[in-house]
Amino acid sequence: MKAAVYYENGGPEVLKYEDVPDPQLHPKGVIIKVEAIAIEGGDTLNRWRGPLMTNPHVVGYQAAGEIIAVGEEVTHLKVGQKVATVNNWGSHAALRSVPARNCWPVPDGYDIAKAAAIPVTFGTAHDCLFEYGRMKAGEVVLVQAGASGVGVAAIQLARRAGASMILATASSDERLEKLKPLGLTHGINYSTHDVATEVMRLTDKKGANVIVDSVGGPTLQGSINSLAYRGRVSMVGAAGREPMVVDVGSMMGGNRSLSGVFLGAEIMTDRVHDMIQGLIDDAAKGELEVVIDRKFPLAEAADAHAYIESRAAVGRVVLVP
Repeated sequence: MKAAVYYENGGPEVLKYEDVPDPQLHPKGVIIKVEAIAIEGGDTLNRWRGPLMTNPHVVGYQAAGEIIAVGEEVTHLKVGQKVATVNNWGSHAALRSVPARNCWPVPDGYDIAKAAAIPVTFGTAHDCLFEYGRMKAGEVVLVQAGASGVGVAAIQLARRAGASMILATASSDERLEKLKPLGLTHGINYSTHDVATEVMRLTDKKGANVIVDSVGGPTLQGSINSLAYRGRVSMVGAAGREPMVVDVGSMMGGNRSLSGVFLGAEIMTDRVHDMIQGLIDDAAKGELEVVIDRKFPLAEAADAHAYIESRAAVGRVVLVP
């Protein structure tokens, strides 16, 4: 099969389009013919500095497509069924082998590219807001990197849950403007404004009750400085690729909290599996919008990764084998 592979960590240029052996079917898994690959921020981070679990390595968490083989111990899935899938690696390929537990049926007629982008992206946003952020109706939510896949999801989920105000950051006014139809109340251009100062101005110095931070680095300190009394930060990634050196002393006086979030640690649980299936079903009913910024051929995976790292995208970038 064809795949986007690399032999060493580095920038997007390390990705090569090559022939690699077809994946093997596990008795408890399935093989899908990949129709769409949603590139995660974690995919670019793994390419940059993550371990090479295979050689050459096929990176990637999320892909969706049609099941072409089913393991002998799998009873709830069948050949010909369309599914969204998640695994630790292997999405950037024409075929993928995944545990059956990491598959979610896609409702008939729903856009397979959008389905590919839901499990990790929307699942992570949901956990950040509700499982760890404990968001309630009427609260103020701040989403760092609002134009990212997780950001786009968090804005919509916060609106649906009754947030009184939804703030988000991005690198340009143009990107922020595109988030308003999704539920954004106020955008903050972090290139021209101090985020914490703007949050306090917009909230009459009260701060944000729940903050979703997928950037880390210095941005995390800005999130902490933006918290309301008893506010909660859900830290979910290091897209900024800078050290997370923060002063948490200010959190104590305000009874504030900081939670690390990693969906992968619980993705095999019934709670997360059912939550993701519900999100896919809701999107298929038109209740949530998966924003696809651009599609690239799998052969142009290097260009797709470079485009993501340019911070020009709003929503997900998708590869098509």
